[in-house]
Amino acid sequence: MFYNDFYDQSDFLYRRPPRPPLVRPPFAAPGGSTEAPTSPPPPFTPERPVGVLAVDPGAIRPCKYRFVYLWLKDGREFWAYLVFVGRRSVAGFKWVGCRRWGRWVYFGTDIRNIEHFECY
Repeated sequence: MFYNDFYDQSDFLYRRPPRPPLVRPPFAAPGGSTEAPTSPPPPFTPERPVGVLAVDPGAIRPCKYRFVYLWLKDGREFWAYLVFVGRRSVAGFKWVGCRRWGRWVYFGTDIRNIEHFECY
């Protein structure tokens, strides 16, 4: 009796290879890093600004490698640390959890999803 007697060799055609793990993008600006900050964000929540109609990449670019508070159009708001600002999207780390037990988690979003932002 051999292994192949019980193993249908056509099975391998229907198996999918495992997906690669989610990894951060390999790009970083000169002098910048794609690493998460080692400290938590500032200990306050800024007040929501009024009167901002649109966010443009040139306006949010100075927030790269700094703490920034984001208000998204879907109502979510959070502290972030941006490591990429493109023409249509931003990416970096967002703070999840409370100040004492929180952590940085990698995220990305379309710039059109951002309603307001404030850099620190």
